[in-house]
Amino acid sequence: MQLGLNLGYWGAGNDADNLALAKEADALGYAVAWVAEAYGSDAPTVLAFVAAQTTRMDLGSAIFQIPGRTPANCAMTAATLDTLSGGRFRLGLGVSGPQVSEGWHGVRFDKPLARTREYSDIVKMALRREKVRYDGQHYVLPLPDGPGKALQLTVHPVREHIPMYLAAVGPKNLELSGELFDGWLAIFYSPDFATEQLAQIEAGRAKAGKTLDGFDVVPTVPIVVGDDPRACADPIRWYAALYVGGMGSREKNFYNQLASRMGFEAAAAQVQDLYLSRQYDAAAAAVPYEFLDATSLLGPKERIAEKMQVLAASGVTTLTLSPFTGSLDERRATLRTAVEALELSGVGS
Repeated sequence: MQLGLNLGYWGAGNDADNLALAKEADALGYAVAWVAEAYGSDAPTVLAFVAAQTTRMDLGSAIFQIPGRTPANCAMTAATLDTLSGGRFRLGLGVSGPQVSEGWHGVRFDKPLARTREYSDIVKMALRREKVRYDGQHYVLPLPDGPGKALQLTVHPVREHIPMYLAAVGPKNLELSGELFDGWLAIFYSPDFATEQLAQIEAGRAKAGKTLDGFDVVPTVPIVVGDDPRACADPIRWYAALYVGGMGSREKNFYNQLASRMGFEAAAAQVQDLYLSRQYDAAAAAVPYEFLDATSLLGPKERIAEKMQVLAASGVTTLTLSPFTGSLDERRATLRTAVEALELSGVGS
């Protein structure tokens, strides 16, 4: 199992700290740093910025929003980033959610599985530097009865194959990630629930005539180091409440549904009720410690090492960490503690 770093969003006064953490992770031998986007900072600009100031670790998008770019533009960006970084780019994709897709990008959130399949087909075709011709339900290239013609990507990525990942939460999307992608970007990953999720991915791999061998399982896991695991959980509460309670509508919140499938149905409903009624502090307080502990790394180094053993045994291959609290120096120390815990665990690759 390797370590990764999630750098999250940029542009909110945190850029200098984020860059310092990226450089620290690069020096410590982390395998990859991931950059996110929602409706603020875009991921490609940040990835190019970080790539220019690091030397060893991979840089990945977690995620590029499918509704935010045409598949051809996505392939152009991926090829450019792979070239600029010297072959260190990993392409993570996701459909985002209905609020961002329709409210920000003006793209209907309909048939996300079919759209993802077509999108990935075209991206792969372009990155293979084939002339792009596609006749799908969502994408038709070139447009018929017009002046357009099938074009070929002029940039040659450093690698023949850029690893592609899918951010997936629901069962069908998990199956799709196994069928079409090289890895899965997971959130709220719990080893106790992973068997069910990996079975869905494995079903997708079987469709493609593949096994889980070589498939990269990449959860983003909050980490807070300290003596008292329960106290360490407190800084994570607002984040969990935001996703479980407020990331989407009452009828369509994928993270709330995930928490329910994980056995926290009553708590998930309560957190959502409180969050949607703008009782944010109460919503955070209502997130069960057991949920936070199951999906995070909390406590002293020895406890974190034990949890790393469990995560590796459950199928995690790249453990992406999100340092959740403390000054820059304290978060740097957290990254170092994670390396020490991985060595102590004996599951590092």
